[in-house]
Amino acid sequence: MSNYVPHTEEDIKSMLKAIGVKSTIELYSDVPKKLLLKELNIPKGITQQEVLEFMQKLADENTVYKAVLRGAGSYRHFIPSVVKNLSSRAEFVTAYTPYQAEMSQGILQVIFEYQTMICNLTGLEVSNASVYNGASAAAEGILMCRERNKSKAIILGNIRPDTRATITTYTEDLGLEIIDIAFDEDLQGLKEALDDQVACVYVEQPGYYGQIIDAKKVGDVVKESGAKYIMGCNPISLAILKSPGECGADIAVGDAQPLGLPLGFGGPYLGFMACTEKMMRKIPGRIVGETVDAEGKKAYVLTLQAREQHIRRERALSNICSNQALCALTATIYLSAVGKQGLIDVANECVNLSHYFKNELSKVQGVEFVEGEFFHEFVTITPGKADIILSELNKVNILGGLKLDRDRILWCVTETVSKECLDLVVDLIRGLV
Repeated sequence: MSNYVPHTEEDIKSMLKAIGVKSTIELYSDVPKKLLLKELNIPKGITQQEVLEFMQKLADENTVYKAVLRGAGSYRHFIPSVVKNLSSRAEFVTAYTPYQAEMSQGILQVIFEYQTMICNLTGLEVSNASVYNGASAAAEGILMCRERNKSKAIILGNIRPDTRATITTYTEDLGLEIIDIAFDEDLQGLKEALDDQVACVYVEQPGYYGQIIDAKKVGDVVKESGAKYIMGCNPISLAILKSPGECGADIAVGDAQPLGLPLGFGGPYLGFMACTEKMMRKIPGRIVGETVDAEGKKAYVLTLQAREQHIRRERALSNICSNQALCALTATIYLSAVGKQGLIDVANECVNLSHYFKNELSKVQGVEFVEGEFFHEFVTITPGKADIILSELNKVNILGGLKLDRDRILWCVTETVSKECLDLVVDLIRGLV
């Protein structure tokens, strides 16, 4: 009998007697015996001290990197201590979906503030209470654009592989053809592909390889065709780049992980979505609105969409039922802590450090680049040297960029990496190429 089971042997005997059985195994008398386990393959219990020693031994096997130069969709940023301190409070961690507004004013206000901040970042009128991650947000954005007489969606340029795979999963049984088109400066390929069957165009800014494009120019071409325009964005970059609203986007999506959420082995992350007022009734998830109560005091409520809409199977507009409230709370605290100017400073530091790194690498003979403007990610070309570069960096506890193939590495530099560390990486690469 485990010490954590609240019932004593006497309690168990009393309950079994009350229902007329002699043992707990009789409760499973209707289950075929071949399906019942004779015993569980679980080792005997150990003391708390032994558990701590074992866990410490496992922890000592981890590699603690002094610098991370890898992004590709998940980014290491400095997170102020107040973010974790507040977001881990019990009343937030245990908060459930706020159906009963009168009991949930705190969490409803947080979501309202979160939506407001996302609208400010994206330059659009409406934001929902979030979806699971950036990939699902992109797929949901495409579903928002479905129309009965339009059977195509265009993906322009390079986007994150997980986002592309998620879009396929969402759309493969809906009769919606996904067309991938390479980006070219004059947008000729896009112009030729746009016809009256295209429901929307999705583009990422910055792109998967870090490139910054003229998103306003893309928006003008898309709007002229009558299709909807969706932009996938890095939220930190929105502090200094043109907002999706300024670029003419109907929908903006992305992963809010950079806003105070740690890398966390891939999650939980936070997909944000925003749209124009005209598309408000097609956006998935929930929207919190501000109103007044019977006494005229400010109050917050769920508006427009009810949970039941999202369990209507094939007739539902979306299959998203979670509002990722704790992750949205974390992003809200982060944005409140750094403030508008602080977010601009973070973005500028990312730009300055990454461009410094590229400039120093350009002085190394044997290092070439995939050219183009970038925010904080860029691609180097070192023929046949990608593996050895990353291996040598790992030996000095630096997580290098993402290997794309034997020649190419996708590097990312955020405000968490010092110039001294970047100089060390450049010197190491100089000795390898």
